[in-house]
Amino acid sequence: MRILFIGDVVGRAGRRAVREVLPLLKREEEIDFVVANGENAAGGIGITPEKAEELLSMGVDVITSGNHIWKKREILPYLDRHPRILRPANYPPGAPGRGSGVYTARDGTRVAVLNLEGRVFMRPLESPFRVSEQQIEILKGQTPIVIVDFHAEATSEKMAMGWFLDGEVTAVIGTHTHVQTSDERILPGGTAYITDAGMTGPVNSVIGMKKEIAIQGFLTQLPNRFEVATGEVELQGVILEVEETTGRALEIRRIKRKPGG
Repeated sequence: MRILFIGDVVGRAGRRAVREVLPLLKREEEIDFVVANGENAAGGIGITPEKAEELLSMGVDVITSGNHIWKKREILPYLDRHPRILRPANYPPGAPGRGSGVYTARDGTRVAVLNLEGRVFMRPLESPFRVSEQQIEILKGQTPIVIVDFHAEATSEKMAMGWFLDGEVTAVIGTHTHVQTSDERILPGGTAYITDAGMTGPVNSVIGMKKEIAIQGFLTQLPNRFEVATGEVELQGVILEVEETTGRALEIRRIKRKPGG
């Protein structure tokens, strides 16, 4: 089977890229299941129920997130009601929503998705490594296919997670930094890995934001309000070829696709 993972969707521009690229990409690549990180889908930071429903209506099967999932207060009750949007599993008990789930792909195959958040340069959450062990034991009781979105800042932490879970999950896909890396590979145990799947949004930007505002902030060191850039957009992510019976990844391929491209 083939699974598409879409890198962080940023604002209206990112949603436009999904809307214009995803239907054709699904047909061309014969995609069975789609995961998208949507934590920045509303105005470039956070996600609302309306924007979550918009992404799901476009053909996304599961929305993952990260540290910005809490930025829009209206998403909190939605997280409890809707299993197709995840927040990182290593938040403490009492946090709204869930960190993992098992879903049915278009070909009938069961696919588990686990969302984790890193701790280096981020919040002092429970260890994503320890939590992953607990979660994977439960998920693999339902399906051998487990996709991990590891939303983390440090490359070293992401790479360590890839090696830690090699042979235990189908893929460890990094998100959060919005810059697609070129280190995709199949690890010796059969786990697909990439440090960052990239960003789905405006091309001529600073990680999705208007470049002029970002530059001014670096020049003056004064606080400012970031705005999502406009103009040309691109969908970035990876396509996984997966062996259904074992959950092993057979291939991981980076993609960058503009509307009409």
